[in-house]
Parts: sequence; structure tokens; C-alpha cells
Amino acid sequence: MSGFGPYKKHPNKFNYIPRYYDPEKEAREQRRAELLGERSEDAGREYQPGQLIRTQRAARAARRDAEERKGRNQVWKMVMGVVVMLLIIVFLFPRLANLFSWIKSSSPARQEQVVSTPREPVNELDQRGVSDVEWQAQPITVVPNDYQEE
Repeated sequence: MSGFGPYKKHPNKFNYIPRYYDPEKEAREQRRAELLGERSEDAGREYQPGQLIRTQRAARAARRDAEERKGRNQVWKMVMGVVVMLLIIVFLFPRLANLFSWIKSSSPARQEQVVSTPREPVNELDQRGVSDVEWQAQPITVVPNDYQEE
């Protein structure tokens, strides 16, 4: 009597599987009927000679039309991509080239302005106001060693 206690957490469940039901077989039969051209509204009609061939031919023609449309769409996408690239090259590239040439031409002027304002050296060892060319042209001063070995 333990199955009929008042303190059950959930009701009894049954694992019932119908004896003669096979969902895979039912799906297989439905696919076969679709391939053979049989539809649910055709179930009551009588078979006409050549019906299967006509159905398959219509399905094949529809599939080919869909593939052709897909191919044409891909060609149009490629053509549009080429057109966009040409428009970018024709309209945007010259403007970008002008921008880069303007930046390139304006940057040396800034460097010349910085170099053109030399500072006065504080003493003879200070080389802040000397440019690279002047610094390389200066003579080398050799200083003798003043330390003595022991």
C-alpha cells in the first residue's frame, strides 16, 4: 500500500509506447508518397499513366529554375561589386591622393619651423642649438687620459 500514500510528490506516470506505431516508417512513407507525386488531395483519385514522370519533370524544372535564378543573382552581385569598386577608384582615390600629398608637403614645413628657431648655447659644451649637419662637421677633440696606473 505504499503506492497510495497521501504524501506523494507527483502522480504516477506511465511509459506507454504504442505497439504498432513507428514514426520513422510513417515519415519514410510520407517522403515516398511526395516523391511519387501523391498528395493528400490525390488520395481518392485513380492513377493516370505518366503521372509520376510528369511530376518528376515539373519538380526537376522548378529546381533548375531556382538554380538559374541563384546563379544570375550571384552574377549581378559581382557586377555591382565591380561597379562600386570603380566608383571608389574614380571618385575617392584622387581625393585621398590629394589629401596624402597635402599632408606630405605640409609636414616638412613644420620641421623647418622647428629647426629655424635655434637656441643660444649656454656654454661651449652645450649643443642644443647645433643642427645634425653642423654637429657632424665639428672637429673631434681628443682628451688625454689624466689618471695614473698603480
